[in-house]
Amino acid sequence: MFSLALKNLLFYKSRSITTFFLTFMSAFFFIVYVAMMDGSHNSMLQNALKVYTGAIEIYKKGYRDLGGNEYLLDTVESIEKKLESIRGIEEFTSRYETYALLSHKEFSSAAMVAGIHPDKESHMSQLKEALKEGVYLQDEAKNSMYIGIDLAEKLHVSVGDELSFIGSTSDNSFAADLFIVCGIFQTGAYEFDSSSAFVSRKYFDELTSARNKASYITIKVKNLADVDVIADNIHKVLLDDTLEVVTWKILMKSMVEAMQVDSIFGYISMSLFFVVIFFVIMIFSYINVSSRIREFGVLRCIGLSRLDIGKILFYEIFILSSAAILLATPLGAYVAYYFSLHPIVIEGMSETYKEYGIVSDQLPFNFDMLTIMWNVGLIYILNFLSILYPLHFINSFKPIEASKHV
Repeated sequence: MFSLALKNLLFYKSRSITTFFLTFMSAFFFIVYVAMMDGSHNSMLQNALKVYTGAIEIYKKGYRDLGGNEYLLDTVESIEKKLESIRGIEEFTSRYETYALLSHKEFSSAAMVAGIHPDKESHMSQLKEALKEGVYLQDEAKNSMYIGIDLAEKLHVSVGDELSFIGSTSDNSFAADLFIVCGIFQTGAYEFDSSSAFVSRKYFDELTSARNKASYITIKVKNLADVDVIADNIHKVLLDDTLEVVTWKILMKSMVEAMQVDSIFGYISMSLFFVVIFFVIMIFSYINVSSRIREFGVLRCIGLSRLDIGKILFYEIFILSSAAILLATPLGAYVAYYFSLHPIVIEGMSETYKEYGIVSDQLPFNFDMLTIMWNVGLIYILNFLSILYPLHFINSFKPIEASKHV
């Protein structure tokens, strides 16, 4: 049956070439498109996490919903010691955030002022890399403040200028101080750049009475795919029902929903594409079978069964699909791999998506062999499904009737 199917393919060259081409193009573009879509989502997530949000954050229950100093973490050192034993965690650091009024001459603005560990933060977020003017914070810095570029424009300050700070301490009393702008950063996320300022925790803890306290602890993981497992392990190690461990999937809910919507529309588009390809291949198979009714009728008359006819059609589509996919898979995989190492640059992309924290114009692809394999498997399945109706059609004829068909 296999050799007969091969002879048929060589005899009906135009149909064979068309089916081969359609299968090749659908497999190639599917691999490349999915790699591009997954890569853009991964890039969006990685960029957003780099700005300031952690992969996992630990809060006292109630802080995210209600806020207030009564919901501060008050055993930070103890929690951090426990985190050191958990596999999969790359870095972690505590942050103390408070909202304050910053003023310079006649200009003032409300802002989130955060006490951070500058050294640790440089590994956790993009704050150090986002330096635009001046210098980055130092751990031993006294009354130095590192502020966003849009906040600096609101306050009309530049590096070296003095800012007055009025805010609250961890025990709800007032704190006031004068800070010198040591540096200005620009992440590209306007909301963040226009409302954020940072101070070294060593100095800020004294000012706000926040030693061994924090708004939350943020964690960077080695592999984002393991974030749920690591979060569960943190729960087990901490053994504290007053704490909640929140992953980026909740912290960045709006981005998760945007990526889900984008994926849905992407797969809808691809589904329409595959429906068209499926029906085109099926129509070609139907035309091929309907033009060979007499041939199949003769084969049935000389002793071939319906199962044998099915095998012939199966082998024909198997040979064409295998040849096309064996060529399309390495080519599509190479394109995905190449652009995963050398991302496409789309000028202005970061401006369009800056509300999600996108700070890069690069569009990397995602190279994943498992994804490529299921892409290829789907094309195989669609091709085999395309011969079911033609097979049913040819088997609807009786052998003598088919052998006399004109």
